[in-house]
Amino acid sequence: MKKLLPTLLMASVLAHAAPVKIIFDTDMGNDVDDVMALCMLHNLQKRGACELLAVTITKDHPQAAAFTDVINTFFGAPNTPIGVVRNGATPEPGKFNKLAEEKNPDGSFRYPHDLLSGADAPEAVGLLRKILAAQPDGGVVLAQVGFFSNFARLLDSQPDEHSPLSGRDLIARKVKLLSIMAGAFQTVNWNTRHLEYNVAKDVPAAQKLAKEWPTEIVWSGYEIGVAAAFPHVSIERDLDYVPHHPLKESYYLYQPPPHDRPTWDPTAVLYAVYPDRGYFNLSPRGTVTVEDNAATWFRPGKDDKGRHRFLVMTPEQIARVREAIVQLSCEPPAAAPRR
Repeated sequence: MKKLLPTLLMASVLAHAAPVKIIFDTDMGNDVDDVMALCMLHNLQKRGACELLAVTITKDHPQAAAFTDVINTFFGAPNTPIGVVRNGATPEPGKFNKLAEEKNPDGSFRYPHDLLSGADAPEAVGLLRKILAAQPDGGVVLAQVGFFSNFARLLDSQPDEHSPLSGRDLIARKVKLLSIMAGAFQTVNWNTRHLEYNVAKDVPAAQKLAKEWPTEIVWSGYEIGVAAAFPHVSIERDLDYVPHHPLKESYYLYQPPPHDRPTWDPTAVLYAVYPDRGYFNLSPRGTVTVEDNAATWFRPGKDDKGRHRFLVMTPEQIARVREAIVQLSCEPPAAAPRR
């Protein structure tokens, strides 16, 4: 019996752990893995593992916010705050964000939502300052899976009605961790200098954030999402509990199966919410530098010092990460209508 007590105590601690307060920053519409990641966050919130404080968007197209509201509403969280970038990258329409405008024969939305355009949403930096100012010190985790635009601008923000602190000081006080899907830290198709998309689309913002961000940053590199690709058979079979599922229809519109989509963004979310569950190993501490051509360099710090680390996976961890992402993406909402 004595040997069981530590195990039971640990189980009790895990069961009653406070939800991770998280803000999700996404370029929704540029790849379907953003949809997977947001579905995961809602199911993790349903389980009590996290509290989704807000979603901010770095894709500068009005449908990106509308589609984000589709996902939030589908999962029973229609009042989740949404903020959008102004004068940002990739203003072209996304392949699947148009689902926000699909109608039923009776004229109602196929996917109910009430935010019809990003033009009707607040600017992201102001929303971020408002949300952060209201949270306990050191209590917020940020998951960035799009461009660096919003968080770099947050760094430069000035005191306002929400907080007397500068952006950098507000981040230092309120943020515990920044989990980023960006960069490449291992060989990609024999290329040791892979230029990753999220970095390349706003290099100055990426350089600023990498250099000036005051809290710990954990990077999920391009190679991590490729290793734990989402099996297309799950998309084809596991989401038929409703006549229309936004993840399934987004997957088909982005690139029809059969193809296994890399889980770039979900890996950053999984680490952000469950950093201590053994899904990933971490590099030594050090510093990531973003070069002018978008290459990311990691240099380990002396005596394991530095604010940056990146994710690493063993073959066993790859299998666990893939399974967790599939389950958390495909799990039905709490009150999902059935066929």
